[in-house]
Amino acid sequence: MTAASTVRLHAADNVVVARRSIADRTTLDGEAVTTTAKIPAGHKIATTKIANGAPVRKYNQIIGVASADILPGDHVHVQNCEMHDFARDYAIGSATHDTVMIPEAERDTFMGYVRNNGRVGTRNYIGILSSVNCSASVCRFIQQHFPKDVLAQYPNVDGVVALTHSTGCGMADRGEGFATLQRTLWGYARHPNFAGIIMIGLGCEVNQIDFLLEAYQIERGPLFRTMTMQDTGGTRKTVERATAMIEEMLPHADEVARQRVSAAELSVALQCGGSDAYSGITANPALGYATDLLVAQGGTGILAETPEIYGAEHLLTQRAVSEAVATKLIERIKWWEEYCASNGGEMNNNPSPGNKAGGLTTILEKSLGAAAKGGTTNLTGVFKYAEPVNTRGFVFMDSPGYDPAAVTGQVASGANIVVFTTGRGSCFGYKPAPSVKLATNTPMYERMVEDMDLNCGDILDGGATIESKGREILDILLKVASGEPSKSEALGIGDHEFIPWQIGAVM
Repeated sequence: MTAASTVRLHAADNVVVARRSIADRTTLDGEAVTTTAKIPAGHKIATTKIANGAPVRKYNQIIGVASADILPGDHVHVQNCEMHDFARDYAIGSATHDTVMIPEAERDTFMGYVRNNGRVGTRNYIGILSSVNCSASVCRFIQQHFPKDVLAQYPNVDGVVALTHSTGCGMADRGEGFATLQRTLWGYARHPNFAGIIMIGLGCEVNQIDFLLEAYQIERGPLFRTMTMQDTGGTRKTVERATAMIEEMLPHADEVARQRVSAAELSVALQCGGSDAYSGITANPALGYATDLLVAQGGTGILAETPEIYGAEHLLTQRAVSEAVATKLIERIKWWEEYCASNGGEMNNNPSPGNKAGGLTTILEKSLGAAAKGGTTNLTGVFKYAEPVNTRGFVFMDSPGYDPAAVTGQVASGANIVVFTTGRGSCFGYKPAPSVKLATNTPMYERMVEDMDLNCGDILDGGATIESKGREILDILLKVASGEPSKSEALGIGDHEFIPWQIGAVM
C-alpha cells in the first residue's frame, strides 16, 4: 500500500508535511485540500486559511507567524512565514515524572575499557593535545610517526590521535573564554577514551600548561606527560622526545582489555546537523526514544546547541527536576541573546540555507525538532560548555550550534560516544569518541550509505516505528561502544573536528 503523500504531526496543526515532492493542483490524501503550487519534499502545506499575523502550528507548537494571508493548499515557507517573539510558558517542573528504572541484572551491557578511576571508555587511544595553535604542527608531526603498520603491534590500541586547535594565545588570561578553553583541554586530558596523553605547548603562550594543571589539580605521570617546544629545544627535538614517550606508553595501553560493563556507563552526545524537515519526524524522536531507554538503565544523554533549542526551551524547563536546573537553562538562553546582540547578530538568523532547502523555515521549527533528541525523561542537570557532567540521566550542555564545536564540548564533558542525526548528509567524526550517524530520510541514506550507520527514513516510509527504531539505535550504540567501527571510523574521519568554542576578543 502506498503511503499518503503528507504526514500530519498533530490534530491541532494547520500545516502538514510533504513526504515526497507533490505536483501543483494535487488533492492531498485525507486533508480535503488541493495544492496551489508545487511542494518540495519535506516542505509544509497549509490545511486551513492562516490570516496574516496568525500563528503557524506544527507539532502543536507555534513555529512562526504568517507574514501574508495563507490559503489552504499554499506552500508555507520563508515567503509567507517568519519568526516573531512570542511568550513561552516555562512552567518549571510541570512535566516531570518518575522514570521506571530497569533493574541492574536486566540492563544492557557493552564491552568497555574500565580505567583506574572507575570511568569507562569506549575506545583506547593515545592522545597528543596542543595547548596552543603554535604547537599544532608538531603534534601532527608526532602523530605521523605512528601509522597503521606500527600500531598493528598493539591490537588493543585504537590509534594515536593529534588534537590541535587555533587558539591558546592572543586572548585574555582570565574570564569566560580562557576558562572555557581550559575546561575543554582538561576534559580531554582526563577522558576515559584515552589510555595516555601528551600535552605540548610552545612555552610563551597565554594558556600555560602549568596554569591548567594547577587549576584542575592534574598530576603528571607515566601516562600523562607534558612539554614545551621552547624548553625542549625546538621542533625536531620535541618530535623526537614525544615520539619516545608514546613508544613507552603504547605497551601499557595495549595491556588494557575490554570487559563487560552496564549500559549505565554510556554517556551519549546527542547531536544533529545538516537537518531537514524530516529530522523532527524520524531520526530525532527515534533517538529520543533510545535516550529514554538508556536513561532507564542509568545512562546519560547530553543534549547541546543552545541556539538550536531556542524557542523550544520551555519544553525542557517543564521537565526540569528543580527550579535551579531550569533557571540555569533560562540564564544560558538570556546569555546567548545578549551575546548575539553584542556581536550584531540575532538568535533567529537560523536555519541555514541547507536547512531551508530541506523544509525548515524558522529557528522555532528547527528547535522543536532538535529538542526531540532528548526524549521524554526529566532534565536532571544543565552544564556550561565542557563542564564535567556529574549527574546521570538526561542533561543539557550549553554550546554553539556549530556542530564540531558543540561535540568538542560534549566530549570534554564526558561523552564517550556520539550519535548524530542528519537529513542533508553530514560526514563528521569525533576522535576519541566514535560517531554514529542516523539518516532522517531514505533517499539521502541510499545516496550516502557509506557514511550513514542507520536509516530512520523507514519510519516515514511505513516500515518502522519510533519505538522500534529507537531500540535499533541503542543496539547499534552498544555494538559500536564495544568496538565495532562506525562508518566514520571506517572512513578514517575524526582527526580534524576538535574545535574548542572561542569566546571573547582575539588580541
